[in-house]
Amino acid sequence: MGYNLFNVKEVSGVFNSKLNDFRASLGSAVCKGKNITFADNDITYMLKLQHERLSKKGLELDYDIYSRDDNKNKFMTGSNWRDTHYESTVCFNQSGIKRKVRKDGKIKYKDDHKSVLYETITDVVTGTHPDNDPICCPNCGALSTVAGLQNGCSHCRTKFQMDDLFPKVTSYYFLDSPGMTKEEFRSGYLISYTITLIAMFILCLVLRKGIGSYIVSAIASIVLAYILYAYFLLMKLIVGAISSAGKMGTAGSRRKFETRMKKISPEFSYEYFTSKTLSLIKTAVFSENEKDLLFYEGEKLDPKMKDIIDLNYGGALGCESIHEDGDFVTVVTKAYFDVLYAGGDKVFFKKQVFSATLKRRTDIPVNFNFSMTKIACPSCGASFDATKNKNCPYCGNKYEITTDDWALVELKYN
Repeated sequence: MGYNLFNVKEVSGVFNSKLNDFRASLGSAVCKGKNITFADNDITYMLKLQHERLSKKGLELDYDIYSRDDNKNKFMTGSNWRDTHYESTVCFNQSGIKRKVRKDGKIKYKDDHKSVLYETITDVVTGTHPDNDPICCPNCGALSTVAGLQNGCSHCRTKFQMDDLFPKVTSYYFLDSPGMTKEEFRSGYLISYTITLIAMFILCLVLRKGIGSYIVSAIASIVLAYILYAYFLLMKLIVGAISSAGKMGTAGSRRKFETRMKKISPEFSYEYFTSKTLSLIKTAVFSENEKDLLFYEGEKLDPKMKDIIDLNYGGALGCESIHEDGDFVTVVTKAYFDVLYAGGDKVFFKKQVFSATLKRRTDIPVNFNFSMTKIACPSCGASFDATKNKNCPYCGNKYEITTDDWALVELKYN
């Protein structure tokens, strides 16, 4: 039960295949609005909103994801958590992102980030049968149940095997990485050696040294270039550490929050909460009208957020404070993002900090497989897509999101 942050091993089989397929499909989903059939519907909905944002601004975003690792298709496992029916595992791969933004055929912005891609993949726990759990049809998006899709979707009639439905990718994010692959280190060292060698030869030329000095310089440059390159990397790490100082908020608050939530659901982890928070923030930011979202209960967002066209996790979600009131817990977080803005005729990158406040009930266990696209109405039992309805379309009662999941009650720039 719970999660194990240090149980790192290589992913294999269908898990590795779907993780790689998701990575390969993500660019088309962002750029062209294509669905990823084995992705969770919340991801599909968020990517749809992002694509619509780009289209509305008349922009094209090339999203080229490439592997930085020597073993290009190798994913590794990290933390994991599970409940009665489902187990989720965070997997990662050293992947870079080349982004290129165009408008009217002209390149407005481009960059290349050395990152680590984190994907959470969720599967059914062996021996369990979640037949009646709500799930959306991967083909047409209609709401059904696991058993219903195996018998044939009532809308498009497509039949699915359990392997078609699970495992599925339920969250993802990129994180800029200070680490280097062997190939990146070799490439950087060769550049350092070339510069050092040229400098040494110029020095020999100025001092009018003989041929022996050039040979000694060439040999000495091997060691000197390594020392200089190592020093450069060390300084880069130190600068990165200084800029990241304070990102995680109060460590005591984070531990207190996780301890409190584990009393409700022993499987709860801060990694799960981080994935959930990132998803809610990104969906709210990319939405045309956040007030229409079931999970959003805050004020209208800052208009500048409507200029955001891409949003990547900046490496930290700090827990600022926790407040309990009756059966509710409210958590104030500080979320760090790398943001791509498009306003007017300009496209620019900025590191941004958001203050996000979330709330949920504490008397109901956490549902790790919850999705706002497949709500089960507590009043009449009917299932519906809450991205389109805040009230149950069958009985008319308002659905309270905090019954099953976190509500985002405030989102603002920090």
